[in-house]
Amino acid sequence: MRPLLTAELRARLSDSVEKSDAAGEPDPAALAALRASGLLGTAVPARHGGAGGDAVAVNRVVEELATLDPSMAIIAFQHFAVSARIAEWGSEEQRGRLLPRLADGTWLAASAWSEQGAGAAKRNLASTGGRLADGRWRLDGAKTFATGAGVADLYLVLVQTARPAATGEGYGADGQTFFLVESGNPGLVPDLGPDLAGMRGSATGLVALDGCLVPDRDRLGPEGGAAAVIAGVRESGASLGAVSVGIARAAFDLTVRHARGHGLLDLPTVRHRLVELATRLEAARAVVERAGARASADPGAATLHSKLHASVAAEEICLDAARMLGSAGYRAGDRIGRLLSDARGIAFMGPTNDLCRDLLAASWTG
Repeated sequence: MRPLLTAELRARLSDSVEKSDAAGEPDPAALAALRASGLLGTAVPARHGGAGGDAVAVNRVVEELATLDPSMAIIAFQHFAVSARIAEWGSEEQRGRLLPRLADGTWLAASAWSEQGAGAAKRNLASTGGRLADGRWRLDGAKTFATGAGVADLYLVLVQTARPAATGEGYGADGQTFFLVESGNPGLVPDLGPDLAGMRGSATGLVALDGCLVPDRDRLGPEGGAAAVIAGVRESGASLGAVSVGIARAAFDLTVRHARGHGLLDLPTVRHRLVELATRLEAARAVVERAGARASADPGAATLHSKLHASVAAEEICLDAARMLGSAGYRAGDRIGRLLSDARGIAFMGPTNDLCRDLLAASWTG
């Protein structure tokens, strides 16, 4: 099977991940290599210059990126998610104007949904969008934990455009609307934001909306209907669990190399512990692959299960790997420590693990 990542891209990501972690921002050369790789068109339909890949293809690319650089995998995942939303919900004009540039890497896309006080389910947004007399929209507010802040060329921004009629129980609320905002818009101001413990090269930061003016043609989906767009995200089968599987793979491979290099594979107890890690890794990958294949009777639930299970498994695998490495992995800056911090971060990314649990439990309680 043809490798998903070229040798050149693999080498670039391997060389830059430590530098990105130390700097707390993406390595420009690695980001440029990703843009030039052709991978960013994975989720773009072929008629718009992309590969026309489904969720299986997206998950595989994301997993491979995450084995080398989890932060870059998160950036790519968000790009794929925005590309897919435009392909699904965009007008013909939006698709023709935006998707070719997203496919060839000219543009990098990011999501700006979260904000302080909105809650994991994004039902209490303070950021607003108001229609002006000339038909344009004015967006105001502040978004947090936006991956790709400052390096993206296009942001999918979620704001409240009408008072919600009901609280609801799902992800998002009525009266919310999505807008596609270009980075050159003077009313959109990104900032790297907090100094994160993990995913330090993901440019996860803040996006301020200060009198941000956008034409109505840049509204994505129906006015006030963002909740329907969000609901379709988990139905797609594309899963953040793929990032977790890639992280777990990297931790497992690191542990095997350590055991082999120190002659520990001669010990049955070490071999058995490695088999246990490998089995848990395979189980996590299988759940993510099933979600991507949409083989379940409830694809949305399968996607939530995949994110929840794989993220928990990855953190546990990284922790067990660190124990097996012992003092060899206990120095500041060691890779296993970075992988463990990255694995923990997935639990907080949307939908958060607790929100996954709530959404899954709702099918029994509601």
